[in-house]
Amino acid sequence: MGLSRGSLQFYMLLQEIKILFHKELDVIYPTTEVDSFFYRMIEHYLGLERFILALEPQTVVSKEDEQPLFEGLAKLRLQQPLQYILGTSYFFDSEFIVNKNVLIPRPETEELVQWIIAEIGNWKSEIRILDIGTGSGCIAISLAKNVPNAKVYALDVSEEALNVAKENALKNDVTIEFIQANILELECLNENFDVIVSNPPYVRALEKEMMSSNVKEEEPSLALFVSDEKPLIFYDKITQLAKQSLNFNGVLYFEINQYLGNETKQLLEDENFSEIELRKDMFGNNRMLKGKIKVTALKDLD
Repeated sequence: MGLSRGSLQFYMLLQEIKILFHKELDVIYPTTEVDSFFYRMIEHYLGLERFILALEPQTVVSKEDEQPLFEGLAKLRLQQPLQYILGTSYFFDSEFIVNKNVLIPRPETEELVQWIIAEIGNWKSEIRILDIGTGSGCIAISLAKNVPNAKVYALDVSEEALNVAKENALKNDVTIEFIQANILELECLNENFDVIVSNPPYVRALEKEMMSSNVKEEEPSLALFVSDEKPLIFYDKITQLAKQSLNFNGVLYFEINQYLGNETKQLLEDENFSEIELRKDMFGNNRMLKGKIKVTALKDLD
């Protein structure tokens, strides 16, 4: 890495680079966020902890080592997401590979995973779990790592996304069965499951203007947006498939559009699910929904 003090081959103080980050980025991002960018980058590229400047304020960086920092700075000025710049993101205490073929994992989704683990983590027998619209695989992989006896399946329409998810499964040392399919075109799932979970596309076109440009322009539209006319198209389809494929006492979990919580809940009520629960996320927004398959709903399929 080549960090030292007093050697002629080094030519810039790390503190000066931090100052430059703020000079270039404070007009775009909050100061605390710029600090976070800087410290994540020196950790990622240089292997330095964030307290390095407090301990060694005269730390210097070689021309070779400073290069990725300046390249990252230029991309941040274009409002590219830090996770895509670094190629990694953290989710549920694990590191995931991310690129423009998959959404960047969100902390709200961690809450959904935590909810599922809390409810099914003590089941004794094998648990068959399906993650629909897996993207980076963060939900499926986190469940596989934290739920004993879980056999996890992950489905996505995008081959590119599945390639990322497969890399992440290897990286996190879990076994996932991956399926490429368009959920809207499936008539059935061909398997039975104890848990089906999905974070499908749910952002309406009318909500685009409320989103930051680095999300709208950088993250995959296929995984984000639905039409204003049919905003619940994926939830409706997945609910129908879940009604067919969930085992007795099986549970369906969704991450949802915060503005359509009651409407999404109504879908489960209309399909005769029980123990329906709508939960808020850490920001107080309706974000998670759960429903359990009823015995009567299973009988309806006979």
